[in-house]
Order: sequence, then C-alpha cells, then structure tokens
Amino acid sequence: MKAGERPPEEIEKQFVKNMESMAIRQSDVIQVSSVIRAGSARITVEYTWKKDMDEAFLDLQKAMNPFAQNKDITELKITQHDLNQSPVVLIGLSHRSITDMAELRKVAESYIRNELISLEGVADVTLSGDEVSTLMIRTDPYKLDAFKLTINDLSSKIEANNQSVSGGRVSELGLQYLVKSSSLFATESDFENLIVGYKPVAAEATASGTSGAVSTSSMDKAPIFLREVATVSFENDRPENIVRINGKRSIGLSVYKEMRFNTVKVVDGVIRRLAVIEQALPGYRFQVITNQGTFIKNAIGEVKSSAVLGIILAVVILFVFLRRLGTTLIVSLAIPISIVATFNLMFFNHLTLNIMTLGGLALGAGMLVDNAIVVIESIFRNQEKGMTIREAAIAGTSEVAGAVIASTLTTIVVFLPIVYLHGASGELFKDQAWTVTFSLVSSLFVAILVIPMLYDRITGRQDRGAGGGTRGGNGIRITGYSPLLRTLLRRRWVVIGCALMLLVIAGLLVPFIGTEFMPRAGSKAFSAVIKLPEGTPLERTASAVGNLEDLMHTISQDSLCTIYSHVGSGSGSENDIFEGENTAVMKVILSPSCPVPPEEVMAQFVQTTEDTEGLEVTLKQEENSLSSLLGSEGAPIVVEVKGEELDEIASITEEVKGRITGLPGLYNVQSSVEDGAPEVTISIDRTIAGINNLSVLQ
Repeated sequence: MKAGERPPEEIEKQFVKNMESMAIRQSDVIQVSSVIRAGSARITVEYTWKKDMDEAFLDLQKAMNPFAQNKDITELKITQHDLNQSPVVLIGLSHRSITDMAELRKVAESYIRNELISLEGVADVTLSGDEVSTLMIRTDPYKLDAFKLTINDLSSKIEANNQSVSGGRVSELGLQYLVKSSSLFATESDFENLIVGYKPVAAEATASGTSGAVSTSSMDKAPIFLREVATVSFENDRPENIVRINGKRSIGLSVYKEMRFNTVKVVDGVIRRLAVIEQALPGYRFQVITNQGTFIKNAIGEVKSSAVLGIILAVVILFVFLRRLGTTLIVSLAIPISIVATFNLMFFNHLTLNIMTLGGLALGAGMLVDNAIVVIESIFRNQEKGMTIREAAIAGTSEVAGAVIASTLTTIVVFLPIVYLHGASGELFKDQAWTVTFSLVSSLFVAILVIPMLYDRITGRQDRGAGGGTRGGNGIRITGYSPLLRTLLRRRWVVIGCALMLLVIAGLLVPFIGTEFMPRAGSKAFSAVIKLPEGTPLERTASAVGNLEDLMHTISQDSLCTIYSHVGSGSGSENDIFEGENTAVMKVILSPSCPVPPEEVMAQFVQTTEDTEGLEVTLKQEENSLSSLLGSEGAPIVVEVKGEELDEIASITEEVKGRITGLPGLYNVQSSVEDGAPEVTISIDRTIAGINNLSVLQ
C-alpha cells in the first residue's frame, strides 16, 4: 500500500495495525508480517499449505475493501505470491552507435516488445532504463513579470488551444459529414507561435480643424508569443531508473510468462525470436542476462543422462554376471516396460515430467531389475534341474512370488508415507514418492506376469527334458561367499558388535556433516544489492555503482564477465515497493574461464566495501525459482528482535549485531533497521500567522 509521504509511524498507527488485525482473522492464516517505510508498506499474509489460495485471495480482498475506499491511501494492491511474477528472461538491449535511450525506447516499445508479446505463453514484456522525450517549456520569470503573466496563464492558454473538439454532423447533398476541430500541437514552432497574451502599444493620430491642429494618442494591443517569454525544446525526461551492461547505457527487457505455459518452451521461443529480430535490425544487440529455462534444462538433462546411464550400467552388469545374451535381454526389457507402465500411472494421477519425478525414475531405475533378476534366476535354476521351459517358468515364478511381493512392499512403505507429509517437504517430495511407488508396483507386475512370458517366448518352446536341460557353467560364480558366511555365523557376536560400533561412529559424525534445507547450486552468477543513504539522487547512485563495477572487474580478474546494473526502482523483484533512487542491483555473470571462484569474488567484494560509510552491500548467489518459492534464497541465519518501542528495538538490534559480527564464519551482517529519509520540518508560529491572517496551507 502507498499513502503519500507519511512517516512510517503514522502509517503503522493509521492503517497497518488495522489491516493486520483484519488479515489475522482469516481462516488458515499462520503468520502476518509487515515492513513499513516512508509513504509505503507491505503486509505479508501466510497460509497453511492445504489452503485454497484462490479462496483466500477473494476473502482477503473482501476484508480489505474498506481500506481501499480510504482517500488517504493512494494505492492498495493485493497480489498473490507467484513465481510468474519474476521474469523468465531478462534481456539487455543496446546499439552500436545510438546512445539516446529515447530513440532505443521507440524501437523497443513499438517493434521488439510487440514481437515478443505475440509469442505463445508470453504474458508481458516490460522495459527498464528507458527515457521519454518530453517537450520542455522554460519560462523567464523576469519577462513574465514584465508582461504581467503567470505560469497559470501559460498553462491555461496551452490547454485551451491544444485540443481536438467534435462539432457534431453536417448534412449536404444527401451526405452527412462529421465536424471536428483538430488543433493539436505537433512541433516546437506550434508552441512557440502560440499567443499567450497582449501588450499595450501607443499609436499617435493627428486631426486638423478650424481652430488648428490637435494631436491625440490611442492604445493598441500587440500579441505576446510564447517564444518571447519562454524557450521551447524537446528533451529527454529524467529517467526513473538507469540500466547499464558493462558500463554502457542499455535498455532492459523483462519477459513474463503466462501461468499455464511451460517455462522452457516460452524461453526457447523468445530466444529464437530474438535471433530473427537481431537480423532484421542491424546494429541492435541483444544479450540474455538471466534465463530460468537454462537451469530447468540443465537439471532435467542431468537427471535424464543419469537415468539412462544407470539403465545401461545395470544391463552391462547383468550381462557380466549372467553371461547369456537371451537372459540379459529379458531382464533388460523389464526396464522400459516398467517405465511405460509408470508413465500411465503418472498420467492418471496428474503428475508431469519434472525434476522430482525424473529423479524418482532415476532412483527406481536400479530397483526395476531387482524383481526381474530374482524371478528369472528362479526360473533358470528350475530349468537346470530338468524341467521344461514352461514348467520352469511356472514353478520358478510361484516359488519366489511371495518373497518378491514382500521385498517390493517393504521398499514401497519407505516412500509412500512421504505422500502424507505437510508443508514444503511434502510439496517438494510428494511427486517423487508417487513416482518411485508407481515404478516399483509396475516392476512387480512385470516380474510376476511379463518375465515368465518373455522367458518362454525368447528362450523357445523346445522341451529339453530331464536330461537335456540347458547347462550353464559359464556364468560368474562367487565361490568364496559360502566359507565367508559360515565364518561370520560362527562369530555372530563379533559381527553384531562391529555393526553397533559402526552405527555409533556414524551417529557421532552427523554434527560434522552439516545440514541445510536446499543444496546450494553451483553457479557462476551472483547478485549484489546496493543501498546508499536515503535521499541520495539517482545520478549519484549511478556514479557509485560505476565505481563498484570497476572494482568487480578488478577483483574477478575476468575481462569477459558481464555486469548488468539496474539503478533505481523497477527492478522487478518482490521488494520493488521499497526500491528508490538510492538503491541498485548488480547482476554479475562470470565467464567459464574466470580464474577466481565466485565465492572468493563475493568475499573479496564484501571485504573491500564493508568499511565504506553509507554503503550497504548484500550479495547472494543466483538460484532457481524453486529456492525462491521455498524461502531458501535468503540469509542462512536470521535473528529477529521483537518489541513495541521502535527506539528500544533499534538499540537492542545494534547490540546483537555487534556481538555476532566477530563470530567466525559470519560475514556481511546487516540490520533491517534503517535511518529515515532526510526531511525539512517547518514549525508554524500560529500567533504570528493569525495576526497576518494566514493559515497553515497558505
């Protein structure tokens, strides 16, 4: 919400406390928090995972309707946290010779944006770093005073003459004509030649009569043109934000996708269209800064390659131990059949192929052949005893069916309870648990029903008889296992003691391993959030960011790295409401050949800038949207100080910050307590104002 230029304390008392009390009354709300700054505030309402968010959104809108009608609140916007609010692609646009951001904006807004937004799945494309050409009229106050004109006079004259007026219809000779007056200004000369007033001019006249000549004077009026009291020119308006790529002014294009469309397909379509546009516009250069599709494609590609490699290794190991091509082929066929059956179960359970489900398939790929190996070994053993192939298939399968079902169910009961988990862990691993369960159930049916049929079909229906069974002897046999097992059984207490000792050692090693919710993704990119003192103008912030860009190039020792800087508001982040002219975001993308690891670059950058007075730098390594959703992209350690008195909270916060700053392993310790914006306070002497008949507004 926005409420003019009111201080935070006033916004909290008048609006935020009442809004929080209304929000906490909603059903299934677990937490309500707010952040307030001068003129604006953000209230975050968190619900349980089982809550229908569409219903919660409508209920919250109804509860906040009375506040929206408050005239003191200039803007009240309720939005649902959605990953689609972040751009899927961030593109930098520049030109070889054009440095005027207004000219680049015309091309970007009229052609490039329309081309991208016409793609399927693209919801919106926003521009940042652009400038708008504006007609500037600079008046001369001395000339205005001499001609007895005011700014309001000029404004009213321009508004009265720069209009398009409709005059109705005129009928003539059976035709009707629309009548309109088009007197809109188009050029600078139209404004300069506008008459804004009149000045008196003395004119002398001579009259002759009987009594002689008489001289009289009359007052005429001469027009005053706008060019006489002001200068008119087209100039670029002061930008809301500045975008630079490696120190060169550019325009940023943020591409947002529609909710129901696939991220990878949308990103691929945007990249292909950019290549076409770049050929159609010589001299224009597009540079992709961030791309959510890259992480998704890399992750899915790695899972796919791991699953395929696991299946190939499983088949190779089978052939090495069985030494029979036909038997290996039978077991190998169980894998694709089980996967296809798993896909069917996933389809009817409304599961899609994503990182978690593919991970479940990769996890279950090795388990898929377990049941098949047990069944085919039993069939093969019965055939070696002299049974026919059909008899061996029936007898061998029936002998191990109970054991196969029991072993499969014991594995399923490990994964199936994950389906009933609540919260982030349940949402994260639910699809994977279902996929592993489906793959194991499919492998069970394939092992009991399909493997005997395949053995009969592939091996052949030839009845080898009691004396003509297939003799194998060329398979790998582990001869030392039986004596080793007997030795261990004779010393069973030693074995049990060693197992318990290993269990205790494993438990003692847990504190040294470390734990975290989400693993850190290895990335060559990171972001730096820059903040200068409140009241710092945009130009000074841009100059400071330029110095930090040079520092980043020096620290990274990487001449090929890309630095995308966004100075000012409108960066597209969820904290956009709290951005201003004193804030900036630097996205640093190191090249693959960078000699310094990103962690070391970040540490040196913080160490170099931490002693700079008035400069706050927050670094975070680029992560995926999943980490953003699960809340693991913030600081790893957060200490909250709660209370009623803001001054006391600030004092305690500084004390806590001072105590933990010296702890080993911690760096870039920051506080969310900020200094207020600089302001000028005018105290009115009501007595003197009353004597002079003046009010506060006057």
